[in-house]
This record gives sequence, structure tokens and C-alpha cells, in this order.
Amino acid sequence: MKKAAIIGGGVIGGGWAARFLLNGWNVSVFDPDPEAKRKIGEVLDNARWALPMLYDRALPEEGTLTFATSLAEAVSDADYIQESVPERLDLKHKVYAELEAANSVAPLGSSTSGFKPSELREGLASGGRLFVAHPFNPVYLLPLIEVVPGDGGDSSVVADAKEVLRSVGLYPLEVKKEIDAHIADRFLEAVWREALWLVKDGIATTEEIDDAIRYGFGLRWAQMGLFETYRIAGGEGGMAHFISQFGPALKWPWTKLMDVPELTDDLIQTIGDQSDAQSGHLTIRELERLRDTNLIAMMRGLKGRGNAAGALLNEHEAGFEKPDRTVVPMETVRRTIPVDWTDYNGHMNESRYGQIFSDAADGLMIAIGADPDYIASGYSYFTAETTIKYLDETHAGEAVIVETRILMGEGKKLKLFHEMKRLSDGALQATCEQFLLHVSLETRKSCNPQPEVASRLAAMTHTHVVDGL
Repeated sequence: MKKAAIIGGGVIGGGWAARFLLNGWNVSVFDPDPEAKRKIGEVLDNARWALPMLYDRALPEEGTLTFATSLAEAVSDADYIQESVPERLDLKHKVYAELEAANSVAPLGSSTSGFKPSELREGLASGGRLFVAHPFNPVYLLPLIEVVPGDGGDSSVVADAKEVLRSVGLYPLEVKKEIDAHIADRFLEAVWREALWLVKDGIATTEEIDDAIRYGFGLRWAQMGLFETYRIAGGEGGMAHFISQFGPALKWPWTKLMDVPELTDDLIQTIGDQSDAQSGHLTIRELERLRDTNLIAMMRGLKGRGNAAGALLNEHEAGFEKPDRTVVPMETVRRTIPVDWTDYNGHMNESRYGQIFSDAADGLMIAIGADPDYIASGYSYFTAETTIKYLDETHAGEAVIVETRILMGEGKKLKLFHEMKRLSDGALQATCEQFLLHVSLETRKSCNPQPEVASRLAAMTHTHVVDGL
């Protein structure tokens, strides 16, 4: 396994540790805070619960987490280093000097939200390998990383670092020119400034402002961003029509973005009181779980459409290790049950048992060669009948496995038996007997499989039915 060193174990550092650890990297953390182990442990609890639900296959085997007693120990033999210490330039320079003495080779990313790489690498002999890698909270769920090489950055190191980030399911967006606050935070700062004025002027409360975002443009931005959203607003005329129609509004005094209200004690108290009234009934951990649950549902929805962050999840998942499908019974599914598969009773609903057994059948089809290319050629298997028995409750966050055995594989007929088990204790949660027919997608009628698939099925059926007894 490769090793990532995380310097600074706060909310962001903990998120980085979780992202690498749950994608199979060994992680060494250094943070002098005596509470660092507890804080990172709590972030990891959330991440272990949340991240696997984004995928329809099991994540790689988790790496090993260690807490180093010194910065040098943490970065020794590290393949990647991520610095997430507080936003003080003098502190970062001190950390980099120690890092350079212990490891001057590994790519060094900084989580800074404001400093430019040219400022960070001042006085550093190995400064070319340092770049900004600015994440968004929670790092273990949100994929965007703003990568800023800046003048003097080593392009080969940055290219390698971007591959590392992609390998753990992140989306490295390279910012071609240095600029204060990079890209995304400049938008957030603009919205934040306007929100402060709306509260100060008594126009809206903190909750009303949040409602305007989450019930409106926030949903549009989540899957299309800004310009694509406005292109649609331009109708058939596209972006040019939108700009000609709404461009004059830019001259109207709608915003106060060039000015910031003074953060007086009264304004701070007002914002604090309104925020307490809005969310004070929930603990930070409860708010984090609510946030993660909502993100999982939205990103999984995009995953099903292969769009935006969902397309990234599909690409990342495609690289996961595939189960061994040579043994009997065959492992056809290994995954974590996501929150959007559960119902008002708090457990997985009937339709999702059908889904997981359908996925199991797909796994067996791939094993016999009835894969996407075969289906594209005009042939597939259709389910004609299923009998599902529900034996135990299945809850969100539980890791499960489906084992499949071929009961019959003759001509156009295929009969399977699936067992779904909880990984933690091996408990049998459900079974499914499934009968499928091979069909021509052109005629939509049953037919014998093509010779190669028929041959593989015959051999596998013999193994399952005869040797498996």
C-alpha cells in the first residue's frame, strides 16, 4: 500500500485522512493537539458510514492509520503529503522547513483556502513540488480539489499528484493562474458578503437566506454549475440571448459586493442568535450526519444519471477490485447499503432486495460473457420469475455480500439461487430464486445464447451443479 502523510488533524486534515484511508492507502497523521486522535476518530466514524454508500461495489480494503509523534516520522517514506495546518503563513513556512529536512521528494499539497503557492514556497529549496490542493468539507464526500501549481511549480510533480487525487475519487481542477482565494471561495465570499448585508439590514434571517439557496439555485448549481444553468435560462437563443437580456441588470445597484458590513458585536450577536434558533436543536455530529445523508442521496441520484459528480463516482468505482467469480458459490455483490435504499420503517425496502439480486444476476452474466459488449451486440438475459424470502432486517450502512449458485443452465434457460448475507456476522438476510431467459433484443423473443456464452455457461453450470454438490 502507498502511504499518505497528513499534517494537521482538524476537520479538513481528518477528512483528507479518511479519503486516503478508505481508498486503501496507509495514512500517518501528525498533529500536536492532544485531542487529535479523538477528533480524527469521530471524522472517520462519519466517513466509514457515509463514503461506501456512494458506490455500488465495495471500496478497497482500508489502509492502516497511525499517529506519528513527530512531523519527520509522519512524512518518512510518504508517497504524498497533505498539509492542513491553520492559515498562518509563518506557521506553514515553519512546517515546510521541517518537511523538507525529512522528505524533500513527495508531492506536497496545501489545503490553504487563501494563500498562493508562490507565497507558500518562499525559502523552500524543494518548492517546485509544493502546490495548493484546496478541498471542500467534507473532504471524504465532496470531490472538488482546486489544484494551483503557480509560477515555479514542477509540472511533472503536479501531474503525478493529480493522478493520486483521481485515484481516491477526487476531481482535481487545475487553476492555471495564481489568484487570492483561488476560484470557488471567491464565489462563496461574494455570496457571504451579500448575506451579511441582508442580515444586517434586517431583510432576511440566516434561515431564510439558507432556504433561498437550498430550495432554489443551490439545486441547479449542484448538477449544472453557473454558466450551464444560465445558458438554459437563455432559451433557444442560448448564452448570448441570456447576456443580452439580463446583462443590463449588472449596472443596477442590486448587490453590495464591493463593500462589507462592519462585524460589530451587535451584528455578530444577531447572526449567532438567528443561527442558534435555526439549528441549535441539533448537535454538530447530528448536523454532519444530516449533511452527509443529503449529499449521499443527491450524489447517488447523479450517479444513476452518469452526470456531474455522479459521473466521477462511476469512473472511480470502475477501478475497484472485482470479486473472485471462480469459486462456488460465486460472490456477485459486495457493497454497503445506502441511505436511499431504506424506507419509513428504517430498513431496506422490498424493491431494493430486487435491485441487489438483479445486480447479482448481472455479476453472473458478466462472468459467463453476457457483458455490456454482448448486450450491445443484441443479446441479453431477461428475468421471468423471482421468489424472494426476507429473513432479517437490513439497515443503511451495513456491508453485505451476495453469493450466487447456478441451479440450471440449459439452452435459453438460466436458474439462479442467491443468498444475501451481512458481512459483520455472516447472518443470512434474504434469499432469491431467479429464473431468466436468454433473448434477442432485436426480436424481443427468447433464443439460445451465442456459442461463446453458451460454452462458458455450460462449464460454469457443471462446476456449480455437479462439483458444487
